[in-house]
Amino acid sequence: MDKLQPVLLSGGSGTRLWPLSREAYPKQFLPLIGEESLLQETWRRVAPLGDLPPLVVANEEHRFLAAEQLRQLGAPTPAILLEPVGRNTAPAIAAAALQAMAGGEDPLLLVLPSDHVVRDAAAFQVAVRAAMPAAAEGALVTFGIVPDAPETGFGYIQAESGKGLRKVLRFVEKPDAATAQSYLDAGGYYWNSGMFLFRAGRFLDELKQFRPDILDAVRVAFAAARHDGDFVRLDKAAFAAGPSDSIDYAVMEKTAHAMVLPVDIGWSDVGSWSALWEVAERDADGNAHHGDVIAVDSRNSYAYAQRMVALVGVDDVVVVETDDAVLVARKDRVQEVKQVVAQLKAEQRSQAVLHRKVYRPWGAYDSIDMGERFQVKRITVNPGAALSLQMHHHRAEHWIVVSGTAKVTRGEDILLLSENESTYIPLGVKHRLENPGKVPLELIEVQSGSYLGEDDIVRFEDVYGRSG
Repeated sequence: MDKLQPVLLSGGSGTRLWPLSREAYPKQFLPLIGEESLLQETWRRVAPLGDLPPLVVANEEHRFLAAEQLRQLGAPTPAILLEPVGRNTAPAIAAAALQAMAGGEDPLLLVLPSDHVVRDAAAFQVAVRAAMPAAAEGALVTFGIVPDAPETGFGYIQAESGKGLRKVLRFVEKPDAATAQSYLDAGGYYWNSGMFLFRAGRFLDELKQFRPDILDAVRVAFAAARHDGDFVRLDKAAFAAGPSDSIDYAVMEKTAHAMVLPVDIGWSDVGSWSALWEVAERDADGNAHHGDVIAVDSRNSYAYAQRMVALVGVDDVVVVETDDAVLVARKDRVQEVKQVVAQLKAEQRSQAVLHRKVYRPWGAYDSIDMGERFQVKRITVNPGAALSLQMHHHRAEHWIVVSGTAKVTRGEDILLLSENESTYIPLGVKHRLENPGKVPLELIEVQSGSYLGEDDIVRFEDVYGRSG
């Protein structure tokens, strides 16, 4: 029996769900449907299928987010391949295939985006098992979504007539409305889901035939990779020097061995707020809510709230409220949120990249107040974790412990602080904050000085390999 190894692609930094999804905390790490993130839900969906633990391919900047969310599931420790720069799906999958074969195996790879919704996990698992024999024989299988509308936001796959798994006739780009309707009327066309199943070695053979330049670059980057615990850090120079291309363009549209299995599994790529509304549970008036929301005389709307949000007399709107930004949009125009993000980037505003609460490998900080020459943060340090040994040129800091125990390095002094105790870190003094306890450390930090930016950090030691 051929072994199956899932590959979860988690390298995206999409912003179509701004202000909730941002570059530093993209949608795969968000609990958009239930209590767990899309990455966690994807893991649970594939875990019963795999003979080998899933591989995760993640952006370098998201490595600790991915590791922590999988740790929360109690998942077997996976290898997490780190992309130093984004190069699209073909190089990412090639790196995963090389990692899967590194131990002498040639498993079947089930390649999945980690930011999609599949509401019928059982039907998905049945489909994967049905496609495995063909993949074992050398087919490159993709899963086509049975369309229920003339969708213009997806590419399509035209398949040979018949039932079940069949040969791909062609891949087609995102159509206009009239063309999409013609596909729906004709039948035999399916949405391109971006989910694949094939033998690792077979994919590399096809990539070598059609895009040897991609494979060569990834081989060099993989051979020079650094292993850091569970992280496999692809060599940056080699990986960045390689071409960027999708698996569709690089292989699937060129190979003679592409097959498609049509599936009806409650799939969505959750590519916009309106798409999220479509897959969410709705009340009798068609409203979908997440959080503390009251709707009065409102219909077919979506609201995501961290604080209480009230909708009164509105139809077909999206309201998303976060700590530092609010989106209000007509549901049929939510794709234009990308213009907001573009403007934020052009103005170099932090809301394009970061939330007010920023996650770090040691925990998180939340900037709860800021003014002229001061900033107040709520800091959480995980048990056993430590910030870097560092120094600031432009600010001093006051630390007040709210709960837990803090071990503080301040110059030559080592302090242990408990609840309601505090210390002062003068400007220019080396310092470190650690949590030696078994429960999270909570403290309030008050910064004061002429410059309070995050780039005013000189690191001397860091257990997470950060510099600068």
